[in-house]
Amino acid sequence: MATSATGGAETRVDEDLMHGVTAADADAVYRRLVNSITDFAIYSLDANGLVTSWNTGAQRLKGYAAKEIVGHPFARFYTARDQAAGRPRENLDAALHGRLETEGWRVRKDGGTFWAQVVIDPIRSESGEVVGYAKITRDLTERRAHEESLAAAQEALAQARKLEAIGQLTGGIAHDFNNILMAILGSLELAQKRMTPTPRISPFLDNAMHAARRGAALTQRMLSFARRRELRREAVNLNESIPSLMGLIRGTFDPNVITQVRMADDLPAVLTDPAQLEASLLNLALNGCDAMPGGGVLTVEAEAISHPGDANLAEGRYVRIRISDTGEGMDAETLTRAVEPFFTTKGMGKGTGLGLSMAHGLAVQSGGRLALTSQKGRGTFADMWLPVETAPSEQPDDPREDAGSPAKLDRLVVLAVDDDPLVLFNTVAMLQEQGHVVFSAKSGEEALAVLDGAGRMDLVVSDHAMPNMTGLQLAQALRVRRPELPVILISGYAKLPDGADSRLLKVSKPFGQLELARAVAEIMHAARQR
Repeated sequence: MATSATGGAETRVDEDLMHGVTAADADAVYRRLVNSITDFAIYSLDANGLVTSWNTGAQRLKGYAAKEIVGHPFARFYTARDQAAGRPRENLDAALHGRLETEGWRVRKDGGTFWAQVVIDPIRSESGEVVGYAKITRDLTERRAHEESLAAAQEALAQARKLEAIGQLTGGIAHDFNNILMAILGSLELAQKRMTPTPRISPFLDNAMHAARRGAALTQRMLSFARRRELRREAVNLNESIPSLMGLIRGTFDPNVITQVRMADDLPAVLTDPAQLEASLLNLALNGCDAMPGGGVLTVEAEAISHPGDANLAEGRYVRIRISDTGEGMDAETLTRAVEPFFTTKGMGKGTGLGLSMAHGLAVQSGGRLALTSQKGRGTFADMWLPVETAPSEQPDDPREDAGSPAKLDRLVVLAVDDDPLVLFNTVAMLQEQGHVVFSAKSGEEALAVLDGAGRMDLVVSDHAMPNMTGLQLAQALRVRRPELPVILISGYAKLPDGADSRLLKVSKPFGQLELARAVAEIMHAARQR
């Protein structure tokens, strides 16, 4: 007894009885067997491609009853584009050389399409002449959708890993540049303070200071991309900030660029760094303007959206800021590289290639994302998703932002620690300029040795990113040896690792003498209050 079970139907054929049946009976049994199969469209064609038989699976899959399709050309199952390209005849010709297996879009009776796996076998007479074709079609739309979804997820993961790797490299380079700029800015600042202004020298020092500060701004953008720049997150009212920003910069655009601002009423506040957000939106707007050299429309809009969550963005409430242009657009390759640091399509000297990377870093570090969509010749959409504020701002006002000078301190005994001799030299000089007695150490281990041999010590100023023993580890060791000794940690990174003592004070690189003086005054005041 042989059994065939397909699509929920089951047909049993007694093989012993088949030996004694007529050809007509055998044909009837065969037809019942084929018609019982509903997961596959099984049908035949004549030599010209006209349908000659039609099973139940074909009717279920394609929507035609046998009386509607038998005698009609099978070409109607192909899309109009494939028909125009001669694909139906091409497939039959290919099947003449043996079985053809292919996949492609096919059309149902109702006009809907599905992704089909197709097998075509030639039917030959006893003399070998092709008298028709046997066709089997299977619907693989669901499998294809799953494969595309998986491929998209893998591509997104690969892109995320790529950006993460670039971010790590960028953050490391930016950290080293911060040290170099720290030495340059500190030395120039001290030189300016100690020399008598003269027209022959002062302009050159001023020019060098401007160049160094420009380099520091570029480094901060690199750190933003790497998510290592410190954010001063607070509630930002976009209904006020975006129209105000666009009003200020609209005059800098090409007169042929029309700007539109569309803001939903009563947008909730977002939690991000307002200064970095302003810089990011400015960069996105200028990029859109640059993409329309002959004029066009730049649109800035914002709306509150509840996002269900996916691989790129956590579930929650966000405000989506969209900046779109009607400019040149980007091809697929350019789009995939757009947020990489230093990648730019602008001419030499017209851009650093850090604007989009900074916006990307700000969005991700704020808990959102930056998404770019573009087609060549059809403009670009830049969507920045920022989380809605649901709690008070994370950081209180920074007392060091007071424009006044710090209060005069008594002479302190300070230990300065840094593994970079250039930065250490400047830190020591700045502290000495403030009137303090300064010891120095090039590592955490050396710092502990200096402290063990010293009597009085009022303050430790230490770099954080040092080999063998970090500044944080040094501070933790000091909590055991000298619990009341204040510590200032210097770092170019966004935040200190978990476990940092709340009594520590962090100063970001690069810093000037005034910033260091304020930090010293603040931590010493806090120490005296304890």
